[in-house]
Amino acid sequence: MKEKPIKQLAMLRNDPWLEPAAPDINARYERFRDTLQEIEENWESLNKFANAYQFYGFHYDRALKGWYYREWAPKAQDLYLFGDFNDWQRYSHRLTPNKYGQWEIFLPDELYKDRFVHQSKVKVLVHSESGWHEKIPAYIHRVVQNTDSVDFSGQHWAPPRAFDWDGDHFDIRNLNELLIYECHVGMAQEQLSVGTFVEFADYIIPYIKNSGYNTIQLMAIAEHPYYGSFGYHVTNFFAVSSRFGTPEELKYLIKKAHEQGIAVLMDLVHSHSAKNTMEGLNQFDGSDDQYFHPGDRGNHPHWDSKCFNYGKREVLQFLLSNVKFWLREFHFDGFRFDGITSMMYFDHGYRETWDLDGYFKEGVEWDALTYLQLANTLIHKVKPHAVTIAEDVSGMPGLCRPVREGGIGFDYRLAMAIPDYWIKVLKEKTDEEWNIHELWSVMTNRLPDVKTVAYCESHDQALVGDQTIAFRLMQSEIYFKMNKNDESHVIDRGIALHKMIRLITIATGGQAYLNFIGNEFGHPDWVDFPREGNNWSFQHARRQWSLLQNPDLKYRFLALFDREMLALVTKYRLFDQVFANQLNMDEQNQTIVFERQGLIFVFNFHVSNAVPDYEFAVPLPGDYHIILNTDRADLGGHGRISEDLVYTTRFDAANETHHLMIYNTNRTAQVFERAIQP
Repeated sequence: MKEKPIKQLAMLRNDPWLEPAAPDINARYERFRDTLQEIEENWESLNKFANAYQFYGFHYDRALKGWYYREWAPKAQDLYLFGDFNDWQRYSHRLTPNKYGQWEIFLPDELYKDRFVHQSKVKVLVHSESGWHEKIPAYIHRVVQNTDSVDFSGQHWAPPRAFDWDGDHFDIRNLNELLIYECHVGMAQEQLSVGTFVEFADYIIPYIKNSGYNTIQLMAIAEHPYYGSFGYHVTNFFAVSSRFGTPEELKYLIKKAHEQGIAVLMDLVHSHSAKNTMEGLNQFDGSDDQYFHPGDRGNHPHWDSKCFNYGKREVLQFLLSNVKFWLREFHFDGFRFDGITSMMYFDHGYRETWDLDGYFKEGVEWDALTYLQLANTLIHKVKPHAVTIAEDVSGMPGLCRPVREGGIGFDYRLAMAIPDYWIKVLKEKTDEEWNIHELWSVMTNRLPDVKTVAYCESHDQALVGDQTIAFRLMQSEIYFKMNKNDESHVIDRGIALHKMIRLITIATGGQAYLNFIGNEFGHPDWVDFPREGNNWSFQHARRQWSLLQNPDLKYRFLALFDREMLALVTKYRLFDQVFANQLNMDEQNQTIVFERQGLIFVFNFHVSNAVPDYEFAVPLPGDYHIILNTDRADLGGHGRISEDLVYTTRFDAANETHHLMIYNTNRTAQVFERAIQP
């Protein structure tokens, strides 16, 4: 087939800064195009290429009446299927290989109908040059820990009735904006135990809906043996983590969310894999280069895990099939791709500076970029309106541009510099040292055509060893000074700044917003999963909802404010305007004034300067009134501002500008709406 010449890519036409890198960007697109063309020539389409999950693993053949089990293990010498169906006889059921490294065995109903059944436990014995090793099938849909030992077994998952998706017609396009609630099912309950999918669906989803969030981002869905990894050391990519429940119970959760008008994104970990050899993919066929790069290149130096070889077609097929599997079988509405900086560079992004050579020449993992382009292409073919979010700290150019324009194809990127900024400021600077110009620059430092998810903190800042914003602000007083009758300057400051930090982040930082479970009400504790170092305690692997539900505690003030903040964003379609329009920067009073979607925001970060008759210019004349202010008493403030007043602009003839005059209270944010003029 004759290759079509590449037209000038739109990514290059729209950004002159990239012109020196034009040959490299063209080459990046050519690699994608050539790989896609090869796939289409050999598998008809990218969609069919991603059907490996329908071939490998266990599949029922209705014509032959029996179960096929297939595996890809090119360097294995023998494969044997064993389990409770054959009384764990390791050598009685040998798989047959072909020249492509594919192995298979057929279990006819006439012999195994009552023996190889739903929930049968299985393993595969792999014989190779490195010896004999028990493994779990690579495409298995469920893995369970054996009750009498610490090891795991695969479980044949073939329920008698398929899950009833009838009536699930949810369309993420019905959401005008993404307000994302990042959460972990296991730690979403208050009890000292692991939470379940059903508990989450029945108790947490109604809370999320009531709080104003319209999207859930689920962590730790794929099977991972070590609970404390937060789900980031995956061993079984097609298996739903059994510690939270069954695959059907996850489907129940997703359907329940859809019924409430809530989208569900999966935190997808394709940036690396757990190095476990018994449970995972590592050395599955006895070699170190089946799924991963051989030698040191296959070992992640910082994460104690394995690095995929994205240049190998079978690995591409495995990962792309995994993407399609979660979309098709579980109705996920998209993905947050974890750790793609680590994927895109040989040094995994551990460098001080970034420039064009660093993005396009020096140490770039081209195969990983091609994989990400293929993944985004596939996702939007399988589910055209699905959402993909990239976790990238490097700022790779074109990350959120369509593949056809020369980009990588993501819909959004995470604004990772924003939480880093907040932690740095709270850690290193006094309140008096806050620089409003630096703050504004960090919040608005993005390209207009790159949709950005703004957030103050995610799970990263909540983990043991770090501190949430609430804890950084209030420290130990958060434990014993949160009664509504307690007087504490530390708590007053903390509550005031907690609200302001969230509001200015959502109002300026991007076109979507993310919050980690519990942070909306200032959850006092970090996240620390059961481990030897804490005597296997669940004390910090839960969310204490009772703190929020107690009317005598101040946590409810933060939760109520968060809900009103999200309601404002939703009502006024705040994200429809790409950037906020700066109106006034007042260093003396540490005050920032800006406009977005016709609303006027005034933030006074000063420790003590409350300024009566504070005047500033606004774009349009008219009568303005307050629609939200962080100093409201029922939001934990001091109640210094009357919301009944009407603020009428004054015309400055000398400068031909319209001015508002307000009471600019310290450590307060106020939001004004202009009345519709007759």
